[in-house]
Amino acid sequence: MKVLRVAHHAVVSAWRQRERELRTQGWSVELFSARRWNEGGRRVPLDKEHDTFVHGVSTVGDHPNAFLYDPRPLWRALRAGPDLLDLHEEPFALATAEILALRALSGSRVPYLLYSAQNIEKRYPAPFRWFEAWALRGASGAYVCNAEAGEILVRKGLRGPAALIPLGVDIEQFRPADRAAPGEDLVVGYVGRLETHKGVHVLLRAAATRPHWRVRIVGDGPQRIPLQTLAAELGIASRVSFVGFATGESLAANYRELDVLVVPSLPQPGWLEQFCRVAVEAMASGVAVVASRTGAIPDVVGDNGVLVPPNDSDALALGVDEATAEWESFRARGIEHSRDFTWQRVAQLQGDLYRQALARRDSGRGLPPQIIVVAYGSPELLATALADLGDEFPVTIVDNSSSPETRALAESHSATYVDPGANLGFGAGVNIALRSLADRGLEDHDVLLLNPDARLTPDGVRSLQRTLRADARVAVVGATQTDPVTGEDVRVWWPFPSPARAWLEAMGMGRLNRAHDFAIGSVLLIRAEAIAEVGEFDEQFFLYSEETDWQRRAVRAGWRIVVAQTGATHLGGATSSESQVRVGHFHASAERYQRKHYGAIGWQVYRLAMVAGAGVRVLALRGAARSSARDRLRLYIRGPVAAVIALEASR
Repeated sequence: MKVLRVAHHAVVSAWRQRERELRTQGWSVELFSARRWNEGGRRVPLDKEHDTFVHGVSTVGDHPNAFLYDPRPLWRALRAGPDLLDLHEEPFALATAEILALRALSGSRVPYLLYSAQNIEKRYPAPFRWFEAWALRGASGAYVCNAEAGEILVRKGLRGPAALIPLGVDIEQFRPADRAAPGEDLVVGYVGRLETHKGVHVLLRAAATRPHWRVRIVGDGPQRIPLQTLAAELGIASRVSFVGFATGESLAANYRELDVLVVPSLPQPGWLEQFCRVAVEAMASGVAVVASRTGAIPDVVGDNGVLVPPNDSDALALGVDEATAEWESFRARGIEHSRDFTWQRVAQLQGDLYRQALARRDSGRGLPPQIIVVAYGSPELLATALADLGDEFPVTIVDNSSSPETRALAESHSATYVDPGANLGFGAGVNIALRSLADRGLEDHDVLLLNPDARLTPDGVRSLQRTLRADARVAVVGATQTDPVTGEDVRVWWPFPSPARAWLEAMGMGRLNRAHDFAIGSVLLIRAEAIAEVGEFDEQFFLYSEETDWQRRAVRAGWRIVVAQTGATHLGGATSSESQVRVGHFHASAERYQRKHYGAIGWQVYRLAMVAGAGVRVLALRGAARSSARDRLRLYIRGPVAAVIALEASR
C-alpha cells in the first residue's frame, strides 16, 4: 500500500525513524518534509542522508500552524494515486487546509489521517476553526501523542478512531551506562529549550537549597542569560554549567553523565506539555526522572519517576531526594518503561491505524446494501414496494405512525421493524435506521433509501450499486423514475436552491435553473464511507430538503452525485393525503435550508423572490393557479415556519 505522508519536522533525521520502520514493516511510504525548519531554535536544513523516500518541499512562513507548502510536488504526489494520506500536521493548521484543498481539487478520494498534540481545548479564530472542522469531518481517523488530545478531537467532530501513538525514542542510541548508584555529589540535569514556561528557574532555586548538587543544563534559548544571572544571584554559578544545544550521540552522552533529569515545566493559559520526549530519553539512558505533574507528563512518566507540583522549588528538591534514595529502582523501571516508546512499536501502532483507515475506505464493497424505508400511514403502498423488492436485500422499516399493520407487514417480510414512538419526520427516521444498523454491526453497508410509494426491482438495486462502486468519488446514486400512472418521466435532477436561483424563477427565467446538483430522495443509494464522513441527516428538516441538505454537504466535502437508469417508478406525494400540510412542510423546510446555508440575510433575499414571483402570478393567472399563487404569497409574507407551527398547533 502506498502512503503519502507529510510532516514538516522531518528535516531532523532522527524524526524519520518512524518512516524507516514503517517501510521495514512493508509500507510503501513517501515522506514530504519542509526543506528547512526551525527545530530547537535553529534553522535546520533537510539532510536526506540515505533516505530516498523523503522529499524536501519549499515552505512559506515559519509558524508550525501558519505556513504553506509549495503545492506543486504535493499536487503531483496526490495525482499519482496514493492509497492513504497521512498528515502529520494539526487539524487546524493552514498546511492541513492547503493539502486537503489540493486533494479535493485533484478529484482524489484517498482516505486521510490527521495528527494532533493539542491537549488544551481551544476555539481558534476564523478561518482556522473552519479548517479544523472541515479536516475532522472527513478524516478516517487521527493519531495523538497524549490522551487528552484525542478526547478533544472527538468532542470537536472526529468520527474515526483517535489512536494514542507516542513519539518514538531510539533506545539503541539512548542507552544506559554501566555504572553504580550516584555518590555524595549529585549531577542534576535539564534538557530542552530555555524559555520561561520550561521552569528552569525553579530548578536553580531548588539547587540553591542543595549544596551537593551540580546542575548541568543542556539546551539554549531566550532565557539563557536571565538564568545565568539568576544562578549568580543565588550563589550557585560555580555549580551550574550551561552546555548549549546537543544532538545525536552528543545528546545521548550528556544524558549518561546525569544522575537525575528534572523536567520542571510550568502550565500556561495557552500551553501544556504535550508529550515530554526528554523524560523517555532519560529513562532509556538509565537516568532517574523528576518532573512536574502537568500536561501529558504524568501519562508519559507514570510511576516510573517522581512527579511533583509545578513551580514549587521545595517540592522539586524533595522529589530529587526521593529519586536519589531509590535511584536503582527508578533506573530499572525507567529502562523497562522506555521500551514502550521504541520506533518499532510506534511504527507498529501507526501501521495498525493505516489498516483501519484502509479497511474503512471500501467498507461497503462486496456487501449487499441495507434498504431503509421510513413509513407513515397505510401500509398498502409499502406492501407493494416490498413485494417488488423480493427477499434478496435486508430491509429496515422505521414506522413513524406506530402502526400494528405495518409491524405485521415487516415481520412477514423478515424486515427489521423500528417504532420510534412518534412521527419524528423523514430525516430523523433515516437517522434512527442508521443507528439501528450501527447497533447491529452493519454500518459498513451501503444504504438505499426507498420511499413506500417508489418501486424498484432487485436488478435495479444491483444496477445502482454497480454504478456507486464503479467510482470511489461517488457518494450518492439516484435513480431515473417514471410515474406509474402516466408513464411520464419524473424529474430526478434538481439544482441546489439558493436566493439567486429563486430570483431566476421569480423573473420567469426558470429554464436557466436546470443544474444537476442533487437527486430526489425517493430512491437514493448512499455510500457507506460517505455516511461515515458526512454524517447523519439534519433533523431540523421534518419533511423535504433533508436529502438536499445532505447531498450539499457531501458535495462540499468533495463527493459526487450521479443518477443511473434503473426502471424505478415513483408516485409522488402518495404517502401523504394532507396536501396543505405537505405543502406547508415543503416551504418550511425551504426556509430552514436557506437560513442554514445562506444565513438570515440570504433567507430574506430568497423570501422576497418568492413573494415577488407569487405576486406576479396572482396578477397574471386565473382560476386554481391564481388561488395557489395567492396561498403561496400569503405563506411567504407570514413566513413558512411560523405558518406550519400555527397549523400544527391548531390540529
